[in-house]
Amino acid sequence: MRLSEQNFDIVVLGGGSAGYAAAIRAIELGLTAVVIEKDKLGGTCLHRGCIPTKALLHAAEVAEVSKDAAKYGIKTAFEGIDMNAVSAYREGIVSSKWKGLQGLLKARGIPVVEGEGRLVAANTVQVGDDRYVGKNVVLATGSYSKSLPGLEIGGRVITSEQALELDFVPRKVAVLGGGVIGVEFASVWRSFGAEVTIIEALPHLVPNEEESISKQLERAFRKRGIDFSLGVRFQSVTQNDQGVVVTLENGQTYEAELLLVAVGRGPVTQNLGYEEVGVTLDRGFVPTNERLETNVPGVYAVGDIVPGLQLAHRSYQQGIFVAEEIAGLNPIIVEDVNIPKITYCEPEIASVGYTEARAAEKFGADQVSAYDYNLAGNGKSSILGTSGSIKVVRVNDGPIVGVHIIAGRAGELIAEAQLAVNWEAYPEDIAPFIHAHPTQGEAFGEAVLKLAGKPLHAI
Repeated sequence: MRLSEQNFDIVVLGGGSAGYAAAIRAIELGLTAVVIEKDKLGGTCLHRGCIPTKALLHAAEVAEVSKDAAKYGIKTAFEGIDMNAVSAYREGIVSSKWKGLQGLLKARGIPVVEGEGRLVAANTVQVGDDRYVGKNVVLATGSYSKSLPGLEIGGRVITSEQALELDFVPRKVAVLGGGVIGVEFASVWRSFGAEVTIIEALPHLVPNEEESISKQLERAFRKRGIDFSLGVRFQSVTQNDQGVVVTLENGQTYEAELLLVAVGRGPVTQNLGYEEVGVTLDRGFVPTNERLETNVPGVYAVGDIVPGLQLAHRSYQQGIFVAEEIAGLNPIIVEDVNIPKITYCEPEIASVGYTEARAAEKFGADQVSAYDYNLAGNGKSSILGTSGSIKVVRVNDGPIVGVHIIAGRAGELIAEAQLAVNWEAYPEDIAPFIHAHPTQGEAFGEAVLKLAGKPLHAI
């Protein structure tokens, strides 16, 4: 039987954030592109990650507001959580975005092939009896929720995918992993009324963040009644019809109704033909050069399969980058350290650039200054009932190299900060410009004024 064959400038394997971004940008640049996706266009971010989890987190925020409404003079009552209604809300958001994305690619004339693709040559992806040949191939096959060696997922031991689909609020839940996914689900469940314990082997929650931010989150979680164990590794879990018993290496045990395993995400690269074609893998990830090209000429990798941050907006950026690289535009490189990160628990965390400690290592301890502005002095934060801080790190007589925020709605503040860091702005460059009052954004302005030597409300 003769295989059918179609030719394109770019063949994209994977229709998540990185893959469809590459295809859209390629079309804008006058290239031809095809997207091959075995599941649903939009990938993990749209269907099992960013969008549905943030819908849950907003529902949790509404629950908290309803509980605290009286202090704002509003009479209301919190009567509980209707998980079927919460799920309908979440699914409605996802469905709407999915339909919009399908329409976007259709409007751009980008063919989307539904089926499991396999790399069969450096320039060819096969789906069933059809082959798609590209002058370039972009691998964008995404990630999956991983576990620890010997820790089997099943029954009452679940990942974030199963957690999203729960039709009830667990009475008591243990969360293995105090990173982004772990603290976000812990935050949701606590707002919904569950007892929550987070188990993190490292010394702090959100261990990749500025240490002062981690400590503030820990204080906030204690105040909210979220328990956590830090600095001791997980050993084992047993389960029965009633729940789970989690044992740590020091012998400490925790009983819960469910165990959420939130220890990170692994790359989807196995059994897709990568190694057979000669693409190098490292622990399942696809190493690339700084231009995102693999060791096989003409084959690029983007998104969660590339070592580094696993963020949808990094995936968008890499997809756009690769399309522009193939088109010969020589796009600029954005290092992972300068990609903004947001953790959407309550309080939110947002950061970009170097922590103070990492900046000191890179530039020298005597070459770095930082200022941590307490949001107690910010009018809008007081109105919203949130506390926290914004820390700005600079090189002395040089640019801002890091911004670290914890507060309600912190994620909305990181846009200006990432511009400052990526444009290598000095505090003195930003200080003359006006931040609207009253806004939380003023807090960034106050920290910058302080570092520029002309503080207004900062001490």
